[in-house]
Amino acid sequence: MGGQYRIRGDKYPRMRRPRRRGRLVLLAVASVTALGVLGWGTLQLIDVFTGGGKEASATGPKADCGTRATPSASASAAALPEPGRITVNVLNATPVSGLAKKTAEELKKRGFKIGSVGNATKEYDKKVKVTGILLGPSSALHTSLPVLATQLTGAERRTDAARKGTEVDLILGTAFKKLTPKADADKALAALTEPKPTPAASKKSC
Repeated sequence: MGGQYRIRGDKYPRMRRPRRRGRLVLLAVASVTALGVLGWGTLQLIDVFTGGGKEASATGPKADCGTRATPSASASAAALPEPGRITVNVLNATPVSGLAKKTAEELKKRGFKIGSVGNATKEYDKKVKVTGILLGPSSALHTSLPVLATQLTGAERRTDAARKGTEVDLILGTAFKKLTPKADADKALAALTEPKPTPAASKKSC
């Protein structure tokens, strides 16, 4: 080659790739920064799902911990009257004569007060297919009727909002044979009226 492109001497220039040290340093810094951000985000997620550290535990979940009163189970039992305070009218809706009188005598032996004894009204006469219907005012639904129901398994409970007083009716149906055996009725009555242990308070673990 001649002219200005002519190579002179016995040394030739070496062709080297441009150095990329600066680019490598920038890449390393970016990687460390990304790892730092990722680690910080992970710690934040752990704090969220585990309670948020000391400050969160002071004002967060532990602030809700403490003594919580539970409803008293004995309150409903205390509202149930004893058999001697319940007046029962025994009415016969079956074609079997004398059934109301016989049943009334048995209920009296078991401590219930007896009111009227006789045949059921036309509304119920020969129309009650179950063992019996326990009928009373609205106030008797959770008081007298549950107590009387212990004496006759399978009896239906009904209330009449227009009815006054505290007396309840035992209307004997065609499926009636006899009252629940006294031993079984006594157990049911005891389970119904026995006061349950009342937990004073319950503590939530923190």
